[in-house]
Amino acid sequence: MDHSLVTTAFDLDGYRVMRNLGIVRGIVVRSRSIFGTIGAGLQTIVGGNITLLTDLCEKTREHSYELMCQHAEQLGANAVIGMRYDATEVMQGVTEVLCYGTAVIVERS
Repeated sequence: MDHSLVTTAFDLDGYRVMRNLGIVRGIVVRSRSIFGTIGAGLQTIVGGNITLLTDLCEKTREHSYELMCQHAEQLGANAVIGMRYDATEVMQGVTEVLCYGTAVIVERS
């Protein structure tokens, strides 16, 4: 899937939605390793950006995004509109990241 055809908007400039294929999603549940938890704890002493956790969050969002795109492709979509992220802590140290949107077939207008 062309990632330029994935948007948080509900339309794509220069394209017309021909068919709505429904909701697609990518879900990833991640936990921190003991080493990551200790390292992040040490980084909080210094203050500032907690890079260990930032990297973990970014990788988790990227993975859920890729899963959502794969789901859309399986349905035959060439675009996703209304894409969003949601995150929930399911238990201490374990977070679910959900990337979702509406799979559509678009063509140039």
